[in-house]
Amino acid sequence: MMTQIRTRFAPSPTGFIHLGNIRSALYPWAFARANGGVFILRIEDTDLERSSQAAVDVILEGMQWLGLDHDEGPYYQMQRMDRYKEVLGQMLEQGLVYRCYMSSAELDALRERQMAAKEKPRYDGTWRPEPGKTLPPVPEGVQPVLRFRNPVGGSVVWEDKVKGRIEISNDELDDLVIARPDGTPTYNFCVVVDDIDMGITHVVRGDDHVNNTPRQINIFRALGKEPPVYAHLPTVLNEQGEKMSKRNGAKAVTQYRDEGYLADGVVNYLARLGWSHGDDEIFTREQFLQWFNLDHLGKSAGQFDEAKLRWVNGQHIKMADDGMLAGLVAEQLAKRGVQVQADARLAALCGLFKDRCATTVELADWISMYFVDVEPSAEDLEAHVTEAVKPALATLREKLTTVAWEKGAIQQAIKDSIAAHGLKMPQLAIPVRVLVCGRAQTPSIDAVLAAFDQKVVLDRLQSV
Repeated sequence: MMTQIRTRFAPSPTGFIHLGNIRSALYPWAFARANGGVFILRIEDTDLERSSQAAVDVILEGMQWLGLDHDEGPYYQMQRMDRYKEVLGQMLEQGLVYRCYMSSAELDALRERQMAAKEKPRYDGTWRPEPGKTLPPVPEGVQPVLRFRNPVGGSVVWEDKVKGRIEISNDELDDLVIARPDGTPTYNFCVVVDDIDMGITHVVRGDDHVNNTPRQINIFRALGKEPPVYAHLPTVLNEQGEKMSKRNGAKAVTQYRDEGYLADGVVNYLARLGWSHGDDEIFTREQFLQWFNLDHLGKSAGQFDEAKLRWVNGQHIKMADDGMLAGLVAEQLAKRGVQVQADARLAALCGLFKDRCATTVELADWISMYFVDVEPSAEDLEAHVTEAVKPALATLREKLTTVAWEKGAIQQAIKDSIAAHGLKMPQLAIPVRVLVCGRAQTPSIDAVLAAFDQKVVLDRLQSV
């Protein structure tokens, strides 16, 4: 029997979640979904000064929008303090941790001496109990920290699914503080207890955690547990080649929703920002889950490219169901104070214009001309609605007054008007677009006009 795959996303709620962060949720989610596993959401909120409920809400909202549904959680580390203290007590009894009374001032002085001697600054084991060793007298009024007895000698070795074999000498690792003087446990300890209690089999996270991994592996083994499989993802860089971060101009995930991106388009783009399936650039969520595994994660940093994201999103808009797009466009129009039903007519309009759009904001820009007055630019009016073409416009308006209001009849009226005045199609079609649509370029003019209310078209042509 194979062990059920259990993955987790464990963000710290200390700021908004951007695309670089959310990729660390996408891959473990996809791996769990692709293998019939369980995806767990864990909020690592032990940084009380910087954590906020608002940041938690943004994490949940961003994941919900992208469809990264979790099976268990969200668990909150601050609600698990009793469990951490229980394990600390057991480890203290078993001699796996010890009390250290070295003050901050003493620790700073030790580090200064080591650096002056060109040594790596590290805790020297003053309070580590050893057979035959006499410990210093316990100072009065000092609350000790708890330190983990790191193994002496040998190495920590793991096969990382992204980076390959990694080996760290235990002599490079000092005895880690796993509980502060007030008794609160530290990050590396909490993570291990959580991963054990939640049965995590695979940890997919950013490579800024690589240095934590050997310490965590040693704590796993001290507790008699085998560590999970690790996959450390390369950093996501912004367009300037810097690490993507709020300070470097990264946007909250939910801002892409507001800017008219589709969840499936963003998932497709993010998936390719560190994983590949041959040369496939555009794929559905279903294809992604069918193909995804940890063996094709990229080893080099992915660089965010907004133009590429727009292109990918545009492909998904082309593939999207018109009725689904209608709902999103109605939301975009509502933000502009334009209340429109997401009905069959709006869906048909989405189908007419979606090939020209990279976002639902652009789609709403096009479709708004059907629901609000348009104002052609002075430049377009001067360039296209000339005295020479006005007679043909009058003829067309007259013909459109009496035709059946459907594409074929409108097309014939345009052709007859062109013939009557000895014009070519663009000479009449472009001025009609400017007057009726407020712009010189649109899809096929007969289809565009047919989607309007007949009276609106006649009124706008009457304006010259």
